[in-house]
Parts: sequence; structure tokens; C-alpha cells
Amino acid sequence: MTYAIRFHQPGGPEVLKWEKVDVGKPGRGEARIRHTAVGLNFVDIYNRSGLYPAQLPSGLGSEAAGVVEEVGEGVTDLKAGDRVAYGSSPLGAYAEARLIPAASLVKLPDGIDDQTAAAMMLKGLTVQYLIRQTYRVTAGDTILLHAAAGGVGLILGQWAKHLGATVIGTVSSDEKAKLAQAHGCDHTIVYTREDFVKRVNEITAGRKVPVVYDSVGKDTFLKSLDCLAPLGFAVLFGQSSGAVEPLNLGLLAQKGSLFVTRPTLFTYAAKRESLVAMAKELFDVVQSGAVKVEVHQTYPLKDAAKAHADLAGRKTTGSTVLLV
Repeated sequence: MTYAIRFHQPGGPEVLKWEKVDVGKPGRGEARIRHTAVGLNFVDIYNRSGLYPAQLPSGLGSEAAGVVEEVGEGVTDLKAGDRVAYGSSPLGAYAEARLIPAASLVKLPDGIDDQTAAAMMLKGLTVQYLIRQTYRVTAGDTILLHAAAGGVGLILGQWAKHLGATVIGTVSSDEKAKLAQAHGCDHTIVYTREDFVKRVNEITAGRKVPVVYDSVGKDTFLKSLDCLAPLGFAVLFGQSSGAVEPLNLGLLAQKGSLFVTRPTLFTYAAKRESLVAMAKELFDVVQSGAVKVEVHQTYPLKDAAKAHADLAGRKTTGSTVLLV
């Protein structure tokens, strides 16, 4: 028997329970992994709260690193002892060990340790599709990034800067502004006291930006549209402040024939070959030193409820890892 975080009803952090689970042997196409580190992400709060409904009772988490203990029939590219990580899997990462579709796993290169992998897989793969696929950032672009001091934000700022972009990041405090500036942001806007639409206009001399990366949602989305140049892309990939109200599509015409998309990692990484290619690009940019992944907080896995409370209370910065 091993232990896992489970929840039997949606709600606040208090619904998370540390329970014994029977993992069993891997079936066809599966692997059994023993986790060493588990990534904490805002989407975990959406799952726990019921915003993204899960079949209950349920495990939690979609990102972790560990070691393969056993593989099931038909799994040929992994073996016991392989170091692996994943960032796009069925719920269940908050566990000492689990069964997982082997197609969700990628082997870790020697140069990336387990905590770094657990901190970067979901966030790093998210950044890969955002800036290399949804809107392909190129040298000379000026982009707007909300929550620039968050886990995704710190990776995106560095990677976009590496590609030659100018990065404008919004943050909630001066402390977070310094953090964002140290991770690729050329300009920071403290939105709690500054109008980010006005500041983007000033920074770009009225030209605005071709893309806004918005994981905040309700509080920022309509203003994000006002930051876009004609034919610009509003990329909504989260909703930490709440869901965006239904959108009058006529606004997109009025504001410059804009594009809006609501992408997810699960869609972009659905095919095995896509996942492997995305992970390779992520590993390459991290191992080159162009993107540094820093774990700013760790918690024991059994204290996941406290980690959730701190994340929701904006008491964390960058990446947080739950240690097994």
C-alpha cells in the first residue's frame, strides 16, 4: 500500500485527504512509477474546487517526476529504472506511486534533476505551445504577458526574450516586478496601481502588441483586447480571477479583427509524437541555460492543502514542488 492525496467532494483545500491506495500492477500500455517530486499548478485548484469537474472520488495533479518501477504489456520504449517525467496526464500525480499511460511519459536527460522536471513539465510544455505554436513569437515582437511572476510567466518571459522578443509583464507588486525583470521582462506593470492598457500604449508608442498571453481571465481579458494591434491574438490559457463573461464577437471586429483562442496543453500534446517533440525543445532550451527553472517553494506531499491555500492566496512565486 502507498499513500496519495484524494478528494471525495469538491471544495476548498480542506477536502484534500492523505489516504492509503492500492496501486496494483500496470496493464497494457501502462507504467507504474514511484514519484520523487510533484508539480503544483493552478489547474489543480480548478480540479479540486469543481470548476473543472472530476469523477469522484479522485486523485489530483497532472505533473510529476520519478522512476519507472514496472511496465505493462506493449510498452517498448520504457523500462524499469528509467527516470521519467510528465506534464499532461490523467489526474493522480499527488501520490507516492501510480499507474499511468506510458504514452504520457518522457525520459529525462541526465542534465535535468527530478525537482526541476516536476517544476517545469506542465508549465514548460504550456509555454512551448503558447509561444512556438499558438502564436509563434519571433525576434522583434513585443508581447504582453499577465502574471509574469508566476510559474508559467517566469519560463515564458525567459524563453520569449531568448527568441528576441520584447516582453511586457504585468504583476501585482514591486517584489514580483523585480522577479519578472530578472526573468526576461523588459517592462513591468504593477497592475494594482497602474492602468496596464495605458502603459502598454505608452511603451509601444501606440502600436500595441500582436499577442497577449492571459491566464488571469475575468479581471483582465477585456482590457487585454484593448492592448492588441489589428489582427492580434488574445490567448486565454487560464482564469485565476474567474471565468470570462460570454463575449460579444462584434467586439473583435470593432477592436481590429482580433483573434481569440482558449488553448489547453492536453490538446497540443494529445499525440505522442507531438509530446516528445515539445519536450525535446523544452529540455534543449533549459539545458542550454537560456531558460532557468527555479523551485521557489517546496512542501511535503501530505501537506498539499497548505500548498493550495498559499497558491490561491498569492503567497507563492514561480514554481512550487511537492516532495514525496
